[in-house]
Amino acid sequence: MKKGFDNALYMQKQKEHILERISKFNGKLYLEFGGKLFDDYHASRVLPGFEPDAKIRLLRSMGDQAELVFCISADNIEKNKIRADLGISYDQDLLRQVDMVQNMGISVNSVVITRYTGQAAADQFKCKLDALGIRNYIHRPIAGYPADVDHIVSEQGYGANPYIETTKPLVVVTAPGPGSGKLATCLSQVYHEHQRGILAGYGKYETFPIWNLPLKHPVNLAYEAATADLQDVNMIDPFHLEAYGVTTVNYNRDVEAFPLVRTILSRITGNDKFYCSPTDMGVNMAGYAIVDDEACRQASYQEIIRRYYKGLTDLRMGREKEETVEKLKSIMQQTGLKHTDRAVVQPALDKSARVGAPAAAIQLPDGRIITGKSTPLLSACSAAVLNAIKVLADIPKATLLMSPAVLEPVIDLKKNLLGSQSSALKLDDSLTALYICAASDPTAAKAVAQLPLLRGCELHATQIFHSGDESVLRRMRMHITCEPAFPDKSVLY
Repeated sequence: MKKGFDNALYMQKQKEHILERISKFNGKLYLEFGGKLFDDYHASRVLPGFEPDAKIRLLRSMGDQAELVFCISADNIEKNKIRADLGISYDQDLLRQVDMVQNMGISVNSVVITRYTGQAAADQFKCKLDALGIRNYIHRPIAGYPADVDHIVSEQGYGANPYIETTKPLVVVTAPGPGSGKLATCLSQVYHEHQRGILAGYGKYETFPIWNLPLKHPVNLAYEAATADLQDVNMIDPFHLEAYGVTTVNYNRDVEAFPLVRTILSRITGNDKFYCSPTDMGVNMAGYAIVDDEACRQASYQEIIRRYYKGLTDLRMGREKEETVEKLKSIMQQTGLKHTDRAVVQPALDKSARVGAPAAAIQLPDGRIITGKSTPLLSACSAAVLNAIKVLADIPKATLLMSPAVLEPVIDLKKNLLGSQSSALKLDDSLTALYICAASDPTAAKAVAQLPLLRGCELHATQIFHSGDESVLRRMRMHITCEPAFPDKSVLY
């Protein structure tokens, strides 16, 4: 993929801007981190050159100036809400992120369990945090929120929340997912700091939509596609336009919440010019680091098509609503995109039609398209990946990469011990067998060495992925889509 984003420039500008914002508030800033702290693969897909761990690297570069507060909603704990891209619950992801942050030498101040009303699962999570030695706090719902500002900004409102003692100039408030109470935690802390004579401020760090790109720029439309399930809408920031006569882009939830946030901040600080617009609250410099607009446009078009296919598949699986797919169709129409604008779609469909079996197609880094078909021995994804690494390693197509002496025990394990209904090797099975063969076979070892080259490559399959294919393809960081079609008429898939 052609580079369109200068990550080093972004990191430099972002750090400078955050330090400037801290200085405006007498050296104390509560910065709400929207989006993902780690593994921001959406950003890396639509801004080729963006590093998925840019945010955490930025914090690491700030050394002892920053500390983190994690938020998690008691309701999300109780409902066992799952982070879709990782397949783990929000509370598990929070602990995962705490480990990763601490291992990078960044200070974790505490965890705040928000919206607590006595949820049993939240009580258990608090006990776990206590046992792990992680300082934690409970925030309960505030009566009259959000309309009764007099009550919210009082000793019975924010004042009833426990004060989180922080020591660093920058306090990053983050969470494993949306709806975790980050904003309320920030505002509660700003209230407590002002009660103690510390003139702390609030800001927000959200990568998308990019405020200084046009409203209908493909990068911003790709964000709408990514949040189609939330029915978010990008819009011109009316407050910024009125205050400065400058057109900027924000999204509906921040625009709708701004009057309340401004009123609360004004009541806390006594300054009604704390911010004039939701754009003012942001600190995102991503738009200034785009060095090839066309590369980012093309990458965003591909992301929109991928999101469209994901919506169709999730609808077919009963995991998504019709409204989400209609939103994705609307975005496709706005951009004039068709599903066949994804280079791997038509080759996969053509291959399947020719052989009368499920198929998959992969686009290699040099643009070549390699296909594979489903057989009694291999899934279509397994076949496509094996064919692709053969091509990359310049190994003849007819060459067997896996010895029957290895395959037979693996198939026996699947069928007779694990009770699999199919003996076909999914990608996880295939790669395990391939790595075993590579220990003694130079040709297999040569093929294995090509696997990292598939990172970032596009793949399309003509049927819904089996978990043994999908999970491995995602961990290989391939960009995958599939047709919303089941392989058979089974009701359990």
